[in-house]
Amino acid sequence: MPLFKYPLNTYQKLAFWSALALCLLCIAWEVFLSPLRPNGSLMALKFIPLGLMLPGLYKGLNYQTQATSMIVLLYFFEGVSRLFESGLNPVLASIEIALSILIFYGVLKHLGPIKKAAKSQDVKK
Repeated sequence: MPLFKYPLNTYQKLAFWSALALCLLCIAWEVFLSPLRPNGSLMALKFIPLGLMLPGLYKGLNYQTQATSMIVLLYFFEGVSRLFESGLNPVLASIEIALSILIFYGVLKHLGPIKKAAKSQDVKK
């Protein structure tokens, strides 16, 4: 039995698994690793925008994959802003930055050939 129901290329797998890891990191970070408040905070809900894009990444839907490329920039900038805090936050922020870069790279490499093919079809018409 295959792991994926839909055939995924390498870049799509990279984007999907990195996005899943980033969602899990966001939850773990704000619930028990280094929350803003002692007993956790509502910042744990920051995984929702990216979590809503996971099915689209899995299925290879272009619109949701394009939206992911824009949404992931928010996680990148949040990681950069929290990089200079104290405690465990710099390590977690570094992981968040690395995962967001992997997602962005995977999404762009996955969408590149699709966009090129669509553009060549428009030129032929």
